[in-house]
Amino acid sequence: MMQESKQEVLDLIGIGLGPFNLGLAAMLTKVPTINALFFEQKPEFDWHPGLLIEGTTLQVPFFADLVTMADPTSPYTFLNYLKEHNRLYHFYFLERFLIPRREYNHYCQWVSKQLDALRFSSEVVSVVHHESKSPALFEVTVKDTQTQAITTYWAKDVVIGVGSVPTIPIPHENLSNDHVFHSANFLQRFDELTTAESITVIGSGQSAAEVFLTLLQAQPEHGYRIDWFTRSSGFFPMEYSKLGLEHFSPDYIDYFFQLPQAERDALFKRQGLLYKGISASTIATIYELLYERTVGEASPPVRLLAHTEVQNIVQTQEAGRITYELSCYHKEQKTAFTHDSDRIVMATGYQHKLPSFIASLDPFIDWDAQGRYQVDAVYQVQSTKQTSNRIFVQNGELHTHGIGAPDLGLGAHRNAVIINQLTGTEFYPVQKKNVFQQFGVSPAQVKQAETEFVKG
Repeated sequence: MMQESKQEVLDLIGIGLGPFNLGLAAMLTKVPTINALFFEQKPEFDWHPGLLIEGTTLQVPFFADLVTMADPTSPYTFLNYLKEHNRLYHFYFLERFLIPRREYNHYCQWVSKQLDALRFSSEVVSVVHHESKSPALFEVTVKDTQTQAITTYWAKDVVIGVGSVPTIPIPHENLSNDHVFHSANFLQRFDELTTAESITVIGSGQSAAEVFLTLLQAQPEHGYRIDWFTRSSGFFPMEYSKLGLEHFSPDYIDYFFQLPQAERDALFKRQGLLYKGISASTIATIYELLYERTVGEASPPVRLLAHTEVQNIVQTQEAGRITYELSCYHKEQKTAFTHDSDRIVMATGYQHKLPSFIASLDPFIDWDAQGRYQVDAVYQVQSTKQTSNRIFVQNGELHTHGIGAPDLGLGAHRNAVIINQLTGTEFYPVQKKNVFQQFGVSPAQVKQAETEFVKG
């Protein structure tokens, strides 16, 4: 196996190329003093390809592109993408803030093809901090997934942006991956899915609703039955009021960060509908379609059932036909029941899984009591070492910075903060007052109240 070691010392190595590190790479093109490379094991940028369903949109305005919220003059804005693709007037007449998800993916691919610092088909297999070198550096070992060649790079700082992975919290061992799968693979499995006699969708978020709606639209042609189960108390819309949206702001990040960790963990659990739930337009489309399908006392084979926890799935076979028995529990009625289905789509969300290369960084990282990164206000992972080398994290700081961590609209802001740390200057100015409401009492107000109390 060919192995090579690069002698050049980089200022920054980025690991993972989702929207956040892609945005960082785009914003760094204006910072000539920072020499960076970004590595991604996939062969090209491809954002949730299994859910690029026709008609679906981002849940944030197009301003939440890779760069605009920090630098609207960048050549990598969504508006410049439209101009370069002769779509400005089309978009102008469209009169929509929410852009097609497929177009967002194409926009990101367009940006990725212009950046020289990106290395696709490149898997980071280890990151080691070398204190003995002068100066101390990170050694990053990268495998070319096509040729299997190994290359070693050296860098002063590292930024981790590996994102989240699909999760299935229901026991499902020894089940066919062709018949029971996560919604992340929905489009790839759609044609085979529609050959079934019955399909069950599990989950209650936007992905579950989009999968259910797509299957509902195709149902008359294929004739399958659809069941939609969720353990939530209903099929509820996401909180999308103007003041509710202000929770996805730098101001709320600052407020959330200063709370004690125990309070942050408790608060996050109470904020489900700020980042979960279904868009009101998707709910309306589903309801209108169900209404039309039931004209003339028609009864389509469709069931929506909340409060339902799927506790286990067992594969069964009869006369050569494979089906699945779901052991379910209705939480309000406290009643167990079983349900049979030919195919199961698990829209059960994503989790932040630590990448395998983190093992080699374990001695460097100062973990919290729950085995999570301890992240400071400027997105730097706290270290057990006294060193000038830094690790920054993208979308791995929900527990320290709050619900805005995975929000596309805050990606450019976070990148501005990281770049300012890398350069030691306010290269990208960060505005402090961005919302109308006040999230907490300021230290000055507390001091004033204490003074008035003493005087009283």
